[in-house]
Amino acid sequence: MSEDKVNLLKSRLTNFKIEYTDVNGTPALYINKEDILEVCKILKDDESLKFNSCVDAVSVDRFEKKDRFEMIYNLLSIDNNERLFIKIRLDSKRPEMESLIPVWKSANWYEREAYDLMGIIFLNHPDLRRMYMPENYEYHPLRKDFPLMGIPDSIPLPNK
Repeated sequence: MSEDKVNLLKSRLTNFKIEYTDVNGTPALYINKEDILEVCKILKDDESLKFNSCVDAVSVDRFEKKDRFEMIYNLLSIDNNERLFIKIRLDSKRPEMESLIPVWKSANWYEREAYDLMGIIFLNHPDLRRMYMPENYEYHPLRKDFPLMGIPDSIPLPNK
C-alpha cells in the first residue's frame, strides 16, 4: 500500500485511537475493541478504501499477563488490490469482542474457530458454537497452556 493510501487511511480514522504498524510491507492497525465495529464499517464503506472482503481471521495466544490474546483480520480491497490487517488486543481473563459479521459475513466461521480452539467470545455472533470439539468440552486446545499431549480422558474415544 502506498504512503498516500496510508495517509488517506489515517485521515479517515482520525476520531479513533489507532496504532499503525507494518507486517512485511502490509499496513496493520491495532484497534480498540470498543471501536472495532465503527472502524470496520468505515474501512468497508468508504469509497476510497473499499475493504470489502474479510479473507481470513486468526487468533493468537501471546501468553502474557496483560492482553494475552489477539484477533487478526486479513482484509482485502478487491477494487484497489490492497491488503490490510486489523488487530484487536483482548483481555487475558475474559477475551471477548464484538463479532464482525455485521460488516463481513465471511467472519462467521473464522470467529467460530477462534471461539472453539482459543476461547475468544464474540458478542452478538448469530451462531457461536464449537466447530471441532464437542459442545460440552471445557478446554481450548490452541491456548499455549494446553498440554501438548492433551488432557487424559477429557474426550471419550471410540472403542476399538
